[in-house]
Amino acid sequence: MDTQLNLPALHYKGNEKKKMTLHLFLQIMGKIRLKMSPRKNHWWYITEYVDTQGLTTGPIPCNSGLDTFSITLNVIKHTLKVSTSKGEHDSFPLHEGLTVADFYKKLITILQKFNITVSIVDVPFDLGIEKAFEKITEYHHYDKIYTKDLWRTLLWVDGILKEFSGRFYGKTCPVHLYWHSMDIAVTRFSGKEAPPMGDGARLSDKDAYSHECISFGFWAGDEKMPEPAFYSYTYPSPDGLDREPLHPSSATWIDNNGSPMAILKYSDLLAEEHPRAALLDFMESTYQAGAKRARWDIEKLKVPALDTL
Repeated sequence: MDTQLNLPALHYKGNEKKKMTLHLFLQIMGKIRLKMSPRKNHWWYITEYVDTQGLTTGPIPCNSGLDTFSITLNVIKHTLKVSTSKGEHDSFPLHEGLTVADFYKKLITILQKFNITVSIVDVPFDLGIEKAFEKITEYHHYDKIYTKDLWRTLLWVDGILKEFSGRFYGKTCPVHLYWHSMDIAVTRFSGKEAPPMGDGARLSDKDAYSHECISFGFWAGDEKMPEPAFYSYTYPSPDGLDREPLHPSSATWIDNNGSPMAILKYSDLLAEEHPRAALLDFMESTYQAGAKRARWDIEKLKVPALDTL
C-alpha cells in the first residue's frame, strides 16, 4: 500500500442531501463567475478551482476590469468568504441548517456591500429543481465532515490530473471543477473540429464539444452512478472504443447515453496497492484507447524531452 496515502472513504448513498446542498452552493458561486467573466472557449471561464483552503471561483473582474473579487468556500474554517483586490473581506459561517436560500441571500448582500452588482439566472442548472435559489429551503444539509473529506480527495485528484495533463503537448484545458455536474476534470484535444451537433443540442454542449476531445475526471456520485468514481470518454466516440483494454483491471466500460465511458470506482482505486500509479494508468489507458480508435497523431502529441527541443 501507499503508506503515506490517507484518503477518506467517500459515499454517495446516505449523503445525497449533503452533496446536493454543497452542489447548489457551488452553482450559485459559479453562476456569478459565469455572468461577470469574459468568454473563453468550451466554457472554461465559468469553472471553479480546488485550492489550499477549499473551492474557489478564482479572480472575477469587476468595476470595468479595474478590480477583481473572488468567492471561496473555505473548507478548513467552514466559511463562505468574499475578497476584493481593494482589500475588502467579508464572510459568513457554513453549518448544518443553513439553507440554500440563506446562502444565496447572504452572498448577494456581501457583493452589494462591496458595490458589486450581478444578476444571474437564479435557478439551478440541470438538477431537476425549478425553484429560484432564494426559495430553496429544503436543502440545508451542509456537513463539515462530508465536505472536508470530499475536498481532501479533490485536492489529491487535482494534483494527479495536473501531472497527467503535463504529459500532453496539444491543447488542454485547465484542471478545474465544473459546477453544473460538480466534477473535476481535464480535457485533451486533437486539434480537429468535431462534426456539428444538430439543432436540438443544447448550446452548452455545442460549445463544449466543438472539437474532438478526450476527457478525464472524477465526481462524487449521482443517481445514475451512486458512488464516487473516475471517468473518461472520447468525443466523438469512435467505433470499437469499448473493446480496448483498461487499467487497472477493476476499471470497466459502461454505456453512457449510447456511448462508451470508462469508469474506475473510487473504492476500487483505494483497494489498489499504489492508488496514484493506478489512477495515472487508468487515464493513460483510456487516452490510448480513444486516441488510437479516433486516429489521433499520438506520437506528435507526446511531450518531448527538454533536451530535444
